[in-house]
Amino acid sequence: MAVGLSGFAFGVTSAGSGLTVLQTCALSLLVFTGASQFALVGALAGGGNPFTAAAGAFFLGVRNAFYGLRLSQLLALPRVVRPFAAQWVIDETTAVALAQPTRRGVRIGFTVTGLSLYVLWNLTTLFGALGAEAIGDTDAWGLDAAGPAVFLALLAPMVRTTAERAVAGLAVVLGLGLLPVLPAGVPVLVAALAAPLVLWADGRRRARTAPAEAAGERDTVEEER
Repeated sequence: MAVGLSGFAFGVTSAGSGLTVLQTCALSLLVFTGASQFALVGALAGGGNPFTAAAGAFFLGVRNAFYGLRLSQLLALPRVVRPFAAQWVIDETTAVALAQPTRRGVRIGFTVTGLSLYVLWNLTTLFGALGAEAIGDTDAWGLDAAGPAVFLALLAPMVRTTAERAVAGLAVVLGLGLLPVLPAGVPVLVAALAAPLVLWADGRRRARTAPAEAAGERDTVEEER
């Protein structure tokens, strides 16, 4: 339901930025990644250059390629099916798939989530584009917050360890801190550096504490003897 609200908001926003109903629906059918779609129509609505707007949308969509690298291992789909499955590689399908304990569960979760969201997203995009004049300002309704809220709800239960919390926190700092100074989409890619940075720091910490832990284990063994 929340994703449907976000799709409706996109349809309204896109139509309000000057795109036709056909162009709006084509974006949802072919692109199918909300953040990139909102970035594109938002830049166009602000009078931005179409090529610059498309570049920002592209940078935001790059994250799906990283999702695909992981999902390709978990799904292990036949080659002929992979191009079609790639269309459904988004935040929500990735989160649901990663939460499943077995390969069968991963495939079911990915398929059901991808199919239901794809159909709902495109239907609500159409309804939003057709009803743009009636709904008015989407900011007043808060519909643009529906998509991020869904993603956070899916992600929060998966962040359990100290390292995962550190990655999430650093990613937020990088993304929000660089948002005013970098083009649209680039802060998201920079925020992805949070994971290797935290892993590097954790590895350094373990390297420093390893000798002390080893010495403690030797002392314990000697005492037992």
